[in-house]
Amino acid sequence: MWGIPALWLVIGLPLLAVAASVWLLVIAIRSGGADSISDPVDRVLQIQTADLGPDANARELGLSAVLRVEDGIVEVLPATGQFPRDAALRLTLEHPTRQASDLSLELVPQGPGWRIEQAVEDGNDWLVQLRPADGQWRLKGRLPKQQHATRLSPWLGEEH
Repeated sequence: MWGIPALWLVIGLPLLAVAASVWLLVIAIRSGGADSISDPVDRVLQIQTADLGPDANARELGLSAVLRVEDGIVEVLPATGQFPRDAALRLTLEHPTRQASDLSLELVPQGPGWRIEQAVEDGNDWLVQLRPADGQWRLKGRLPKQQHATRLSPWLGEEH
């Protein structure tokens, strides 16, 4: 009975399918969540809610800025609104697919804006967030591949 090749197929193929399913399940669990935003969110009745207070504050203050990334320098220049000129700002550059490549930089006031010496690869898009240390407001933007500057603005009421 065990010498019949068709019997091995009848038993072997379902066992192989079960083993492959378990392997795929393990890979899916280890890869983490599929959320496209890194902000902390609350899940209530299968609805995700995020704190949009910092975005609303930035909109009320009329804040916007320009981010420039070139020649090993990361620089933020205020465009509109009254920025606190005496404090450092936190800039987060999020890689769209590899969290290990994310950068979190502290830009210090220098000249007309804030800057830091830091090389940033331009071979991929970056999701950008700018905020003060106290987190009272937040500006967001997207730095496309091979581009060296972008506009940062409040996320509410804007097309991004």
